[in-house]
Amino acid sequence: MEVRRVVVVAYDAVALLDLACVISTLEEANWRGAAPPYQVRLVTPGGHAVTTGTAQVIQAQDVLERVSGPLDTLIVSGGIGHADAAANPLLVAHVRRLARESRRVASVCTGAYVLAAAGLLDGRRATTHWEQAQDMAARYPGVAVDPDPIFIRDGDVATSAGVTAALDLTLAFIEEDNGTELARTVARHLVTYLQRPGNQAQMSMFVSAPPPADGLVKRAVDHIGAHLAEDLGTAALAEVAGVSERHLTRLFLKHMRLTPGRYVRQARTEAAAHLLVSTSLPMSAIAARCGFGTAETLRQAFMDRYGIPPSRYRLTQSSAAK
Repeated sequence: MEVRRVVVVAYDAVALLDLACVISTLEEANWRGAAPPYQVRLVTPGGHAVTTGTAQVIQAQDVLERVSGPLDTLIVSGGIGHADAAANPLLVAHVRRLARESRRVASVCTGAYVLAAAGLLDGRRATTHWEQAQDMAARYPGVAVDPDPIFIRDGDVATSAGVTAALDLTLAFIEEDNGTELARTVARHLVTYLQRPGNQAQMSMFVSAPPPADGLVKRAVDHIGAHLAEDLGTAALAEVAGVSERHLTRLFLKHMRLTPGRYVRQARTEAAAHLLVSTSLPMSAIAARCGFGTAETLRQAFMDRYGIPPSRYRLTQSSAAK
């Protein structure tokens, strides 16, 4: 069996979980396979030990500047030190160099900033932690940043969302490289699940950011959450908020970065996702409860939001919860 060389890049204030999700999962594949399929090396600038964002000191196994290809996979970790790492011309230059010598390149969480700084995401669709997505899009306008999926594959470059999404991406790599059986074995031993699709949303309305600070928008948002099955057109919401439709739209765009109509569709879809996993209600009942009217309308909204039909989402997520 071919042994695939994998290099994981770390730097000061890297996230410990970003490293562990990748390295532990690949090493688990080494332990569970008939022969170790991966040679994994943790590298740092200068080969120096790095202090993680939670103050643990991690020793490097190799010097970034001395590593050469060919490599199978190059993975850049994320962490609170990502901005300094992306601003380090030496680190970025060597990531760019190694990317040219790698079959595939990936990032974990905010490690995407380093790939973007190296020009490796230009013209590509990419993701990162949802909390950093807007900032990354502003810093790197040549990158099509999508804050929703837990990971994205665009050609030979992959980017993953916040922290533990790296586990999903790494399992996908193991399955791609070695087949489903080994990937499932690794997932079982990690007491996790294999089938969470990469285009699943990072978060839902139930774990989202705090409500908007603007009182009028908050009033409308609260009304939406409590009345999903009712008329939530812009005119109806404007009446609830006591403003004109045009003014409400301006407020939503400013504070929610969505029009009222798009926010309502998103809220309904996310509420439906919650009901799909937490109840055994039929699709028609979920559609009615969430304001879609018909199961087909729900399916269309689900495909737009998550990229998979609601039946598939229910199957994978209900299995994961068991």
